Amino acid sequence: MFSIQELQKATRSLNILYVEDDLPIQKSMQKYLKKFFASVSVAADGIEALKLYEQGEYDIVITDLSMPRMNGIEMIKKIKAIKESQTIIITTAHGESNFLLSAIKAHVDGYLIKPFDYNELNLELFKTTQKIETLKKNEEYQNHLQNMLEEKTHEMSENYTKTIYSMVELIEKRDTYTAGHSKRVAHYCDLIAKEMGYSEKECIFLHQAAMLHDIGKIETPDAVLLNPKPLNDIEYKLIQEHVTVSYQLLNNIPMFQPLAKIVYQHHERYDGTGYPNQLRADEITPLARIMIVADAFDAMTTNRIYKTHKKTSEAIEELKQLSAKQFHPEIIKHAVIALKDVIIDAEINQLPKTKLEEERFAYFYKDTLTQVYNQNYLEVILMRNRYKPLFKKMYIFSIHNFSQYNKRRGWEVGDQLLQEFAAILSIHLEEELIFRVFGDDFVAISKREPKLEGLKSVLDEVMKDIEITYEIMTIDLRKQKIETLSDVEMIYTLQKAEKELTTAL
Repeated sequence: MFSIQELQKATRSLNILYVEDDLPIQKSMQKYLKKFFASVSVAADGIEALKLYEQGEYDIVITDLSMPRMNGIEMIKKIKAIKESQTIIITTAHGESNFLLSAIKAHVDGYLIKPFDYNELNLELFKTTQKIETLKKNEEYQNHLQNMLEEKTHEMSENYTKTIYSMVELIEKRDTYTAGHSKRVAHYCDLIAKEMGYSEKECIFLHQAAMLHDIGKIETPDAVLLNPKPLNDIEYKLIQEHVTVSYQLLNNIPMFQPLAKIVYQHHERYDGTGYPNQLRADEITPLARIMIVADAFDAMTTNRIYKTHKKTSEAIEELKQLSAKQFHPEIIKHAVIALKDVIIDAEINQLPKTKLEEERFAYFYKDTLTQVYNQNYLEVILMRNRYKPLFKKMYIFSIHNFSQYNKRRGWEVGDQLLQEFAAILSIHLEEELIFRVFGDDFVAISKREPKLEGLKSVLDEVMKDIEITYEIMTIDLRKQKIETLSDVEMIYTLQKAEKELTTAL
């Protein structure tokens, strides 16, 4: 996790242009940005911003989308016409998905949702400045390589290849799931191609293409690439664009131009329902047909948040079922032989392994008020627990009369109570995962059976002399089938009804 000092260090030499027509927001944001950047220029609409942009140089442009005279989309297009590589972050309110999609298609570098969460703003600024620094270093290094070309063409070619592979590795390290993906796909391509009798030269050629097939993800926004949740329609369209970007990048480098066509087709399907060009059957380049199978095999045999990996035999069976649908039958005939002895690394998954990855997860799955996990992450854990049971007990902490408490005391006091409640749970259940659910309730899930006496005494003291009460309900995850949040709610409701009935009798 970065610090404010690190953010200030990263931004202190940069200039920023901020475009916002809402004057109070503009002044507030300008004041905040001045804490970090060397200079901050502001404009109230696209026309005013373009005048400033033409007169100066800006490392970052942050702009609203919905503005008078000239909206943010029009302005972004004009700025990109002036400087295609300009770093741009957009700000938008909920419900402006059409604007958002249009902006991201214009190749913006990030987006922020209004009203601003300053922690998210700081994170976006830090990621953007790091990307700027990386691109500057890459540009400097590429210039250096170009100079080397004039002296030693062959030596430059080898070094350039290593640089591109390092860039792929850097891209993949952005996400725990994609780390090593290209190497695995290249390995599976080798196995299949050799089984089919391709020459050593052709196998090397295919291996290179496989190593570079996802390089276009360098332009995929972190908010999409690092999102561990299932993608929505807009995000899925954005991730699809990496194919075209990969093709354009490789086609612009003479030594990689022969690879570009194979990479461009690695998401096509035998039945013509793939992308980006809906190619069918033999319209797909022969080596691309191999990569399509290898890429899919790796996806099948790698753990994701919402699904566990398939065994090698299961994946091969699925490949056979999709023959003449997604995959070319001729490739499948050889792939089932080539891949049958592949040993799958079951430890490859999207769950965080380092502190940095934990912070990335927090960005998507932490409740911003209480800093415990939100109920979306509970859904994820419950689903994974179905495939790989790790947790034994679930404890539901149900707070009663909280709505009335909020009305009497005010939302701020109510928020403070929830924060205190969550903090106590975190201290006393430090080995458990804790979630905020249903607005004002909490859930803890455990691999053990923790002692709750000390926790109860502290909570009783907090709740003393206020009109709020709480109860703890225990669920045995080894006996109860719980896979979704709806299951939790249903079981909680049933147990509560049984308890009320028993009390009445």
